[in-house]
Amino acid sequence: MKTYEETLHWIHELLAFGMKPGLLRMEWMLKELGHPEKELTSIHLAGTNGKGSTLTYLRCILQESGYIVGTFTSPYIERFNERISYNGEPMTDEELVMVSNEVRPVAEKLAATDLGTPTEFEVVTILSIVYFARYRKADIILFETGLGGRLDSTNVIQPILTGITNVGYDHTAILGNTLTEIAYEKSGIIKKGAPLVTGVDQTEVIQVVEEKAKEKDIPVTMLNKDYFIKGHEVLEEGESFTLLTQNRTYEDLHIKMNGFHQVKNAAMAIAMIEVLKEQSNFEIHHKHIYEGLLQAEWPGRFEKVYDCPLIILDGAHNKEGIASLRQTLISHYPERRKRIIFSALSDKPVNEMLSELYDCIDHIMFTSFDFPRASSASTLYDKCLYDSKDLEEDFETALWKEMDRMERKDVLIITGSLYFISMAREILKNMK
Repeated sequence: MKTYEETLHWIHELLAFGMKPGLLRMEWMLKELGHPEKELTSIHLAGTNGKGSTLTYLRCILQESGYIVGTFTSPYIERFNERISYNGEPMTDEELVMVSNEVRPVAEKLAATDLGTPTEFEVVTILSIVYFARYRKADIILFETGLGGRLDSTNVIQPILTGITNVGYDHTAILGNTLTEIAYEKSGIIKKGAPLVTGVDQTEVIQVVEEKAKEKDIPVTMLNKDYFIKGHEVLEEGESFTLLTQNRTYEDLHIKMNGFHQVKNAAMAIAMIEVLKEQSNFEIHHKHIYEGLLQAEWPGRFEKVYDCPLIILDGAHNKEGIASLRQTLISHYPERRKRIIFSALSDKPVNEMLSELYDCIDHIMFTSFDFPRASSASTLYDKCLYDSKDLEEDFETALWKEMDRMERKDVLIITGSLYFISMAREILKNMK
């Protein structure tokens, strides 16, 4: 492969092979490549929501402390390369071509075996491991799971620290129908020798996580048991809070990202930093924690893209995400009328998700977007039981309609699938 476009075409072709949970294909490819995963110092993050934001807080704190940080995240918002980044900067097009040319022969050799063709996510995970092991050395790599944990392709790494943000009802067809089943899958990233920090708060989930940690003989640092959020205040832009840990009290912390869920993500990141300091030779001063939190931004997470009219993008792609969106809208815009543009993938329980918002919004416009598993606007409309609703299959048309209908103090929230948010963000950026 000689060009970026040719390389992306090869990677995206693998989407046709769907999702195939399991680690055998990953282990086979890593063996063929000489086990590059063993050369990495890493942290592993799982959870239903908040992985990307927590990872961003960690990255910014570590960078403020002078460390070089690699990250593997998904999905991307603007460009594919974002998924594999070095100190917050996406890998270059040339680097993607180089690494892909090293990995492709191994992927094609695997396809000829009984294990079959690797999935797109498996190949991108391998690309990230090879990139950080052989092309861009970093002090530490932060890996975010794609789906679940136990059978997720990222679970081939040997981290020095793990984190589970929360557990909720998402991807139930794959992960299970109960919180206990889903927690079992998420806690599959827990490994011997790697302490765990978690923000889970449901009794049945805590029990699963603690049992898994006990089985692996590792310590657990838990929200509302080992670290506590106090004095939370909503700011005009962002949030402030105080955090009590076993080591110290952090007074008057500030974050730019809106919502109490972001306070929880930031608190968990600090708890992870404290464990990292205790378990390794990483040196992080408390001032770097304050400065890192202020630097942290994550596109598509309650992101204000226009002031007049006020337009917000938020990738609330499951019930828990919608509940966090509701809480943030109420705390930050209690007096404003709220209009929603929504689109989602076809496997989402639309009415169950959106019912979280029914008591605090004024109108929903359903739309669609160009993606293989995207639902049509008419299907979403039919599933929704809210009275004040409308539909328009074309997003740009839907956007102009809603902007024309907005009054001066209205707020328009574009939400749903992160793939939809990525597309919407690009369109809105070109409108400016």
